Amino acid sequence: MIDNLPIWIDVLFIIACILTILLFHYANGKPLKVTLGIVLWCIGHSVLALNGFYQITDSIPPRFGLVLVPSALLIVYGLLPKQQNWLLEKRNMVISTFLHIVRVPVEIVLLGLFLNQMIPELMTFEGRNFDIVMGITAPIIGFLLLKKRISKKALLVWNIVGLFLVTFILVNGILSAELPFQQFAFDQPNRGISYFPYVLLPATIVPIVIWTHLSDILILLKKQSE
Repeated sequence: MIDNLPIWIDVLFIIACILTILLFHYANGKPLKVTLGIVLWCIGHSVLALNGFYQITDSIPPRFGLVLVPSALLIVYGLLPKQQNWLLEKRNMVISTFLHIVRVPVEIVLLGLFLNQMIPELMTFEGRNFDIVMGITAPIIGFLLLKKRISKKALLVWNIVGLFLVTFILVNGILSAELPFQQFAFDQPNRGISYFPYVLLPATIVPIVIWTHLSDILILLKKQSE
């Protein structure tokens, strides 16, 4: 864990991570095996981070690839045709929309990490990160969807915007981390994600958010074509 970091930042982030997993679970028909797999995935990366595994940044290939590459592959796997049929049957789009509320506490955590010199300003809403907009609008969009007062087209646009924003800050976060291909924030690089529990941001929260956007977009496109 990060020394001298206010405890409320750790607690808020852990709560956000747990909430993300819970909302994922209930938005997708309570898939016990999948959710258990996510929990085990979190434990594995947490153990590695607690032992300083990801703090070694000069290895080739970069150790952080163990976070990014499997996450990307799992997102792709979760969008295959077989999984799409499961999504159409199980997805509760109201809950999957409310899931994006977690982006508000995550943004508060990122601000706390910046103020404690663990990530660059560009990763916060004071810099290039506008992802908090999705967290603020999620309960509004979710409520409108619950009351059936929002069109599929408007919901589709909202999801596309959300996907762009989270992908944009993910790329900026990777390019500002202490990795061989770092491009930004050399004076205050993105070091926070190599520590527990913040490694779970790129390992768990962001992949779930991206996959939820992508799968909701696919579902909405399918429904529009019917």
